[in-house]
Amino acid sequence: MTVAFFSGSRRRAALALGAVSAGLIVLTACDKPTPIATITVGSESVNSEAACYNDGKPIKESEIQKCLNKKAEKSITVSMEDKVRFGVDPEIADNGWTIFLGGQQAEQEPNKKTYRSIPASAFFASQTGEATNSTQVTIVENTGKTLTGIWHFELKKES
Repeated sequence: MTVAFFSGSRRRAALALGAVSAGLIVLTACDKPTPIATITVGSESVNSEAACYNDGKPIKESEIQKCLNKKAEKSITVSMEDKVRFGVDPEIADNGWTIFLGGQQAEQEPNKKTYRSIPASAFFASQTGEATNSTQVTIVENTGKTLTGIWHFELKKES
């Protein structure tokens, strides 16, 4: 003859407690997602988590150039008449952010707004004046002194 160690309600409570505990263990093992940066052209948008991010702390000096040289995984097609709209999460804007083109800083001062718009034509002239068909645009979160996040996108010129 077997005897139940717990009544039905106690068994359900123990199972629920076990499920909650297992859920908490799984959640603590997850990485916190990075802030999101978005590029919008017309009605099309692409967004990306950071290519390099150190949870809001400065990226190691030895890692910065490698991060800036990573190839963009997200792309969007633009015509020369389009406006390219950049949007960043508020925590990125709080620190400030700048735009890099081809791994080189294109702006002197960090922007503190969550949104801005730039004509697409500004992205398709190379340093030598030659026209290009695509360009890598990088959003860099920085405080003016340290880099804390890097997001890459590719703009492809509509043919």
